[in-house]
Amino acid sequence: MTSREGGMADRIVPPTGYTATLTTFSAGVMAFLAVFALALALATGRLADRWAEGLAQTATVRVTAPAEALEARTAAALEVLTTTPGVDAARALPGDEVEALLAPWFGPDMPIDALPIPRLIEVQMASGGIDHEAVQLRLEAEAPGAVLDDHTAWRRPLVTAASRLRMLGWLSLGLIGAVSTAMVTLAATAALAANGQVIKVLRLIGARDITIATAFVRRFTRRAALGAAAGTVAGMLAIAALPDMTAAGGFLTGLGFQGWGWLWPLMIPPVAAVVGFLATRRAALRMLREVR
Repeated sequence: MTSREGGMADRIVPPTGYTATLTTFSAGVMAFLAVFALALALATGRLADRWAEGLAQTATVRVTAPAEALEARTAAALEVLTTTPGVDAARALPGDEVEALLAPWFGPDMPIDALPIPRLIEVQMASGGIDHEAVQLRLEAEAPGAVLDDHTAWRRPLVTAASRLRMLGWLSLGLIGAVSTAMVTLAATAALAANGQVIKVLRLIGARDITIATAFVRRFTRRAALGAAAGTVAGMLAIAALPDMTAAGGFLTGLGFQGWGWLWPLMIPPVAAVVGFLATRRAALRMLREVR
């Protein structure tokens, strides 16, 4: 491709107009959404791992008995737990901690002493865990009314939900990439169609199809990269402005990036440039074959 051919071809690609605006704007919006989809995928991945690891190392023993036997059976249950291989620590929760656990449901002024609330024992397990069936049998024999809860009923749905949210985040990234490809293809096709007569003239004076296509590819790739860069910066600023877990009361579960994770969004503009390059090249070559 000569410089004269390249200059002529470059002039047929509109530097402004609705195709230029469409390409830049759509790339920016898709990059902004991609930042949030990436943050969702990474955050839910951390959440699933944290729930799986944290709940897997804990268990709770509920001791239910008449008031006169409650303390004795609680002590018996503690004796069973402290002599069980795989148990790092076991302690009976004091009344104020039980009250704090129940406060969100019954209010801060609930008279705990007047309610038949079982004694709760918090169990910290070693990494290898314990034999739950054997421990439950010992509890039934030595502390009747004590029930071991390994949180399986709570853990499995939580981990499953977090894992599915992570899959949804990655799926969203794929859909964003597909929509970006479609928008860039639409803009490039519209620009080529609007300049059909100019393309014919360029061919008459010797310009090759690859020369014309390269001009479109270069211009639209640059627009896609610039729009994606702006959208990525806006998305990262929005993520940084979100309240942390403490301020949000744990509701957002740490949505965002941590440590080196902040480098991941920086991959979005290069990926957008590659998407713009491939989409524009394909659209340009296809249109040039049709415009004869």
